[in-house]
Amino acid sequence: MATQDSSLNKIIQPLVEAMGFELWGLDFLAKGKQPLLRIYIEHPEGISVEDCADVSRQVGSALDVEDVIPGQYTLEVSSPGMDRPIFTLEQYSKLIGYQAQVRLRMAFEGRRKFAGWIKGIENGEVILQVEDQEYCFPFESIDKARILPRFDD
Repeated sequence: MATQDSSLNKIIQPLVEAMGFELWGLDFLAKGKQPLLRIYIEHPEGISVEDCADVSRQVGSALDVEDVIPGQYTLEVSSPGMDRPIFTLEQYSKLIGYQAQVRLRMAFEGRRKFAGWIKGIENGEVILQVEDQEYCFPFESIDKARILPRFDD
């Protein structure tokens, strides 16, 4: 799966950046009858429905030419939103002070899901404050992570 994401990223990132957006991340879900490629784009002034449609057309055309995803697939383009997924260590660094939900690839202390405050990054590990306990999770051990929306702003 990671190889597929890497191949897709090499095609998609330059296109998205050339259109003036940041590629926040992508999810490729190959389960079911038809694979789903979800692309998250970011821009300091926000993302409109038209922005998503424009990126979808450009990326869809490029992926069809490159034929990286065999057969039919569904392509979705959107803003990462308030509960944005976290894909990179750099994104964790930008989100210090936010609450996040983290799902690990393998259980740690009998569980895979943790929710707490992102405290920092140290030596390739994400530091998460869960209640009165600090956890350091190696970035590679994290399967998925997402910001928990703030409603006090």
